[in-house]
Amino acid sequence: MKQIDSLQTDKKFKKTEIGEIPVDWEVRKLSAVAKIKMGQSPPSSNCFDYENGIPFFQGKAEFGSIYPNINKWCNSPKQIAEEGDILVSVRAPVGDVNIALQRCCIGRGLARIRGIIIDNHFLYFIMNCFKKVLQKISQGSTFEAINKDVLHNLKIPFPPLPEQKKIAEILLALDELIEKKVKIIEKKKQLKKGLLQQLLTRGIGHAEFKKTEIGEIPVDLEVVKLKSIVNNFINGGTPSTNNHSYWDGTIPWITGADFDNQKIRRIRKYLTEEGIKNSSTNIIQKGSLLVVTRTGVGKIAISPFNIAISQDITGLILLGEKVYTEYLYWYLIKNSQKIQSFIQGTSINGLPREDLESIIIPLPHLPEQKKSLLYYAPLITISKKRLHIKRGWIQLRRV
Repeated sequence: MKQIDSLQTDKKFKKTEIGEIPVDWEVRKLSAVAKIKMGQSPPSSNCFDYENGIPFFQGKAEFGSIYPNINKWCNSPKQIAEEGDILVSVRAPVGDVNIALQRCCIGRGLARIRGIIIDNHFLYFIMNCFKKVLQKISQGSTFEAINKDVLHNLKIPFPPLPEQKKIAEILLALDELIEKKVKIIEKKKQLKKGLLQQLLTRGIGHAEFKKTEIGEIPVDLEVVKLKSIVNNFINGGTPSTNNHSYWDGTIPWITGADFDNQKIRRIRKYLTEEGIKNSSTNIIQKGSLLVVTRTGVGKIAISPFNIAISQDITGLILLGEKVYTEYLYWYLIKNSQKIQSFIQGTSINGLPREDLESIIIPLPHLPEQKKSLLYYAPLITISKKRLHIKRGWIQLRRV
């Protein structure tokens, strides 16, 4: 980290429309320093789960820390990104950034940005810093998204090229340090799992316990049915697949197959407004609890953005004055086997609504729920993107 020791502190600054920057920096539109292309999704018949063609990326589902992970391939791409191009998510979730490690196909959920007179690595870190700006622009519609004009008109700081390269070098060095810390975090996951079990069944600081139908719990904890802490259970549905006007829109739609490790990591299909209006699907608001109650019973996630659901899923709108979404999320994950034990049916295993409503939950008061979540928070918290934002051009402009 010797580079950081060389930071100068005697530069003068000026106020601009994007904040205070060094006097010898400029503010330029992104389109003035880079080429921007929006992605185009190839036909699904040309996309594969095995290697056939070139890697195909659609959005955050594949994004890693810097480079995307390859989950799909395409042999008939409509839009290409080359090695080193910046990939930006332009549909919910907006603003996530990766770098193409090789030639690849990009779908409509991405844009590729290629520096013309700007260092590509510097541009990568700049785009990370402007994630919140892009998210703010995208808000206000049913589905969060940005178009090409937004990217074209995005104003960014533009230092002299040698300074760009030096800033990028420093931040890449930070990335290497972070990667080492990530390995330490992985080793602590098992410890966290044990801590979760302790917190959800024994609470914090309790000395007296009582026997209940779900086991021994602190005497001052309530045992309640799920329906008593849920304001509304919302069903999903599937628009007719024979009506093409219902599909390939901008509204993300998921089934139980889209749950990955208790999170929504990929969006495979999108609906139009017409598809929403002419089907039994519903849009679940960001931050709501999603429970798979048909195929794949027991999968749980918190909706990362406004999202439409299939009949596989039930959306839970919780009573915020009684329970934190994250507390119930972790409890249901820990007890997913109990949920699966309710499964009924022959051809399609499903969880009946009355069984879902009758699931029993130990319910501490809100302050203790919050305290439990704080205890369970990662033992080491290092967010790469958070470091990029906090130590990005705003802090490192003094190079």
